[in-house]
Amino acid sequence: MPNLVGVLETVLYVDAFERACPFYEQVLGLNSIYRDARLCAYDVGGRGVLLLFLRGHSLETVKLPGGTIPPHDGSGPAHIAFSIPADALATWEAQLTAAGIAIEGRTKWPRGGDSIYFRDPDGHLLELATPGLWPGY
Repeated sequence: MPNLVGVLETVLYVDAFERACPFYEQVLGLNSIYRDARLCAYDVGGRGVLLLFLRGHSLETVKLPGGTIPPHDGSGPAHIAFSIPADALATWEAQLTAAGIAIEGRTKWPRGGDSIYFRDPDGHLLELATPGLWPGY
């Protein structure tokens, strides 16, 4: 069987770009690499891409010059974790506090990593995790 080498894209569905995009750009500091009427794409540390799709706007097959993208959508709060260096956790906590973002949970993992949890404007649960959460990271 061929090997997978990573997760290239992670998707969240949002209700309004006017609310979601400033959060990801200003609070989390992500850089937009693509935007159109139905999606915003963000580089995440040069290791992956976060796609924000407008909820309900990807229910039809998208026809592109190179092929098609089948319909997809999602509802309810999702969860994603971003990896951060261990020495950046306190700085991130201060950044979130300054932005008025409540930290909803904290976990110290058996391997030594730490995580903090908070919500984006659409209610998705976001996590910042330091090394030690999973084997190999």
